[in-house]
Amino acid sequence: MLASDSKQDNKKVLTRDNMNPHVRAAEYAVRGELAIKSEKLKEELAQGISHPFKSVVACNIGNPQALNQKPITFFRQVASLVEYPDLLSDENAELTSKLYPSDAIARAKLLLKHIGSIGAYSHSQGIPQIREDVAKFISGRDGYPADASKIYLTQGASAGVQLTLQMIVEHSNVGIMIPIPQYPLYTATLAVLNAKPVPYYLDESKGWGLTTEELQRSFDEAAKSGIETRALVIINPGNPTGQCLTEENMRQIVDFCHTNKVILLADEVYQTNIYMPEERPFHSFKKVLKSMGSKYEGQELISYHSISKGMIGECGRRGGYFECEGMDTSILEEIYKISSISLCPNVQGQIMVDLMVNPPKKGDASYALYQKEYDAIYHSLVSRAKKLEDTFNSMEGYSCNSADGAMYLFPQIQLSKKAVAAAKEANKAPDQFYCLAMLDATGVCMVAGSGFGQVDGTAHFRSTFLPPPELFDEFCSSIKKFHNDFMNKYRD
Repeated sequence: MLASDSKQDNKKVLTRDNMNPHVRAAEYAVRGELAIKSEKLKEELAQGISHPFKSVVACNIGNPQALNQKPITFFRQVASLVEYPDLLSDENAELTSKLYPSDAIARAKLLLKHIGSIGAYSHSQGIPQIREDVAKFISGRDGYPADASKIYLTQGASAGVQLTLQMIVEHSNVGIMIPIPQYPLYTATLAVLNAKPVPYYLDESKGWGLTTEELQRSFDEAAKSGIETRALVIINPGNPTGQCLTEENMRQIVDFCHTNKVILLADEVYQTNIYMPEERPFHSFKKVLKSMGSKYEGQELISYHSISKGMIGECGRRGGYFECEGMDTSILEEIYKISSISLCPNVQGQIMVDLMVNPPKKGDASYALYQKEYDAIYHSLVSRAKKLEDTFNSMEGYSCNSADGAMYLFPQIQLSKKAVAAAKEANKAPDQFYCLAMLDATGVCMVAGSGFGQVDGTAHFRSTFLPPPELFDEFCSSIKKFHNDFMNKYRD
């Protein structure tokens, strides 16, 4: 008998029962049950299977170009030239000059001078010249110098978050403070690392505000439970809640971290998605920390940024960076070592980071088109955010704070006792039950608030406001019709 015929060999070595239990425990709601079902519905529509809607609208994730946001022309022009450098050869110079503006050609040549070939590995920390450009961007933004040697290019901000949390978590009793609601990257990563999430709550009644009293309560309660809290995650502007912190609030947060000897992890990937710049402008935590004087010298801070958000929306290229401030030199060396295990971040993502931090300037051949495209995306996001907020607030049982920034609204919905009972019978959280019903009726895929964390007894969901402008009225109308039908069906 062949060995493969034996019954024992038919049993798999690796199963859900014996796999790494920390991986099994991790959950990532934005690509969970609702997203999986939405993909199935897409396939069914493609096969001609009838549904009450013509297309599936993916509002579960901040993925602008998947919802028809056009890429910035200059960025794609440079990327294409670097991808196919034969276009820059002397024999193709005449043709290329007709197809590409002079500054795109010059930028591509400069990048290739520093890169060589995008098909080759780069420096593990990222291409040195691009890190220098990131340092210049940070210095210009904040008014304080940045050191390229303390900047690490990454496969999107998510990879930077995962890497740095991996550095911080020494044992299973290490705690990381995370906001509730939070982006599930954090709880999922902490589950894999077998670390303790230490929740602190944002105040929905005050526009998802944050107080240091709440931070201290969370820290002290964790300490009473024997948890060693080492870091505080701040998402600013907020995801999923869209709030933007005031500078005074940020100073209080820095002081809290300094007083309690906690590393500050600043997720700032939405820093250009600011919709009320006069009332709530963006300030980086690096700038605020540096402005607070010598008392706070040495405060440990790691800040993250990404090409996936802003007006760029190049999610699939996976580019980002993090900057370390006040970190021990030996830790920087260890971060470099861990980065080296993956050899390097993908080079096309690094190129897009360079373009993000160093876009066309006044006087450049591409500046007018770049600014026109950038402004059009920005003003459209402002308009769609307001329109969706007004839609939610016009509906029975809804309350929705406005978005100061980011790409999301996180409305609360009051569900009837009958709807809650139906959810329980279906073995679903009430907000998950509601979102699944919405998906079945409209093709709109949201994410239930229970996937982000919320105050017990409340129900929320997160929606992007990224559906294209020409379809936005129809999108809002379909949600309103579904909601009215749902409320009537489950009315007490």
